[in-house]
This record gives sequence, C-alpha cells and structure tokens, in this order.
Amino acid sequence: MSKTFTISELAKEFAVTTRTIRHYEEIGLLSPRRSGQNRIYSAADRTRLKLILRGKRLGFTLEESRAIVEMYDPEHGNVEQLQRLLDRIHAQRAKLKAQLDDIRKLMRDLDEAEQGCLEALDKAKASTD
Repeated sequence: MSKTFTISELAKEFAVTTRTIRHYEEIGLLSPRRSGQNRIYSAADRTRLKLILRGKRLGFTLEESRAIVEMYDPEHGNVEQLQRLLDRIHAQRAKLKAQLDDIRKLMRDLDEAEQGCLEALDKAKASTD
C-alpha cells in the first residue's frame, strides 16, 4: 500500500495552512479520498501540491499551475508538460525583467527628484542666510 498523508501532515511539511490545501481541493487542484470527515491524500496529491506551490513561488497563477500539473504524463516522459513549463518560465522571466527595468528607471527618476529637492533646499536656505 502506498503512503498516504493527512491534511495536517501536508500543511506542516509545506508550511501552508490547512485552509490553503482545502482551497486547492475546492477549486479542483487536489482530490483526496475521504474516510468519513477525514481527507486522505495520496503520494500523487502530495506531488501535485508540491508542484502547485512551486508554481506559486515562480509567480504562476493557479490556472497556469493547473494546466501544467494536469499535463503530468510520466509514461511518455512528461515532454509536453516540461515544454509548457519552460514556456511559462520564459514568459515569467520576460515579465520580471520588464518589471525590473521599470523599477530601475523609477529609481533613477527618484534619485533625480531627490537631487533636485536637495539643491532647491540648499538654495532656499542660502537665500535666507
């Protein structure tokens, strides 16, 4: 029999709340078995959770993570899944690079504005002396 997990075990292992895991279940990302009121997660559920959380760390939406996770096909080497993941990584990297460029420009603008304020302040102080 393969290893199973409780919601508390998964929450502790991945440092998320049980509410987060229940949310993923509610939106169909996880499908644990039920034993009365208890959820019983399989090794596959654990792997799906791990992939979902990795996608979240990489900045993917839950729907993007869903699309990638649902392509899991170890019998055929996961080629399509891996290609989709690479495509999303490249898109995310381009998005973050654009944001980083915008931040750098904003920092230069702030530096210029600050310098202008300091110079104006120095002139104002000098004229009152």
